[in-house]
Amino acid sequence: MLRDAGCSREVVEHCKTVTKLALKIAGKCNANIELVEAGALLHDIGRSRTHGVMHGVEGAKIGRKFGLPDEIVNIIERHLGGGISKEEATKIGLPEKDYTPVTLEEKIVCHADNLIAHNRKQTLSEAVKPYVKNDRDDIAEKIRKLHRELSEKCGVDLDEI
Repeated sequence: MLRDAGCSREVVEHCKTVTKLALKIAGKCNANIELVEAGALLHDIGRSRTHGVMHGVEGAKIGRKFGLPDEIVNIIERHLGGGISKEEATKIGLPEKDYTPVTLEEKIVCHADNLIAHNRKQTLSEAVKPYVKNDRDDIAEKIRKLHRELSEKCGVDLDEI
């Protein structure tokens, strides 16, 4: 599906790497493995159209066009950073909607993506560093909060997975 949508080889490889980590996390916290796998594999399908913040919205459109279930479309649409509130969405040019991950599976894919830089696993401190550097402590804190929540649910610091 990623190739059919027009994703580059680099995006496909990134999605595979995110999927490997997401499945490890999902296995530790009793999440729906099949849903996490599908959502993680397709989370960046919108990068076939744009590499900007709109790739989540574009990916959701593609997912709907392919007839994907809402649970997968929601993962695609809500996987950005630590989530984007309705107010933040409006400020950055997204359609007025809340893009915060809600379900355990959405949170897992979102955070696995945060912890993968291209195709390399990084620590939480590495993941938030660019946001802190650019005075976006609000985003960094959302990512930290997601990390704490999932680490607690899994019974292990996700930096150790």
